[in-house]
Amino acid sequence: MNVDNRIIVEEGLEGRIAAIVEPVIEQLGYRLVRIRMSGLNGTTLQIMAERPDGTMTVEDCEAVSRGVSPVLDVEDPLDRAYHLEVSSPGIDRPLVRRQDFEAWAGHLIKLETNRLLDGRKRFRGKVTGVEGDSIRLDRDQPAYGEEASVLVPLDAIAEARLILTDELIQASLRHEKMARKGVAGEAGDDADIGARQ
Repeated sequence: MNVDNRIIVEEGLEGRIAAIVEPVIEQLGYRLVRIRMSGLNGTTLQIMAERPDGTMTVEDCEAVSRGVSPVLDVEDPLDRAYHLEVSSPGIDRPLVRRQDFEAWAGHLIKLETNRLLDGRKRFRGKVTGVEGDSIRLDRDQPAYGEEASVLVPLDAIAEARLILTDELIQASLRHEKMARKGVAGEAGDDADIGARQ
């Protein structure tokens, strides 16, 4: 598993499944974003993936599904029947790589940490940059007495995702349009996924 690229990685059963499917997904030319198990429709295994340019079509989801299904059948990591769901990260995507925080700087996010930072585990604001091994987050609604800006160590982030805003929708549409034209960058070049404001 390409753990050095993803800073937020799954643990337990989800981690075991990620270790099984990530090499297959990468071999197909995609990146694993996240694995989630849910009780939806009995048991649902959700695999979220994307192209290196951040896009993902229905056809791409089908290709990933066809690629990972035989491997999951052989490895059989679940002790019960399940539904496989392959999806794109979506517009309010999870941020799982350092590059995600860099690319979507200037956009509103919410994140949860795996430990207390300044007496809290939940933060909301705009990423203004990545500084060393931390992200700088400008809180949109700091409580009285709290600093407006906070450094959150990357290794403390348990979950982070973009918040749907008009600016995010416009940036996503611009990126999608650029990707269709082939201007969004070469494989692995994530530097301009999010349009900075």
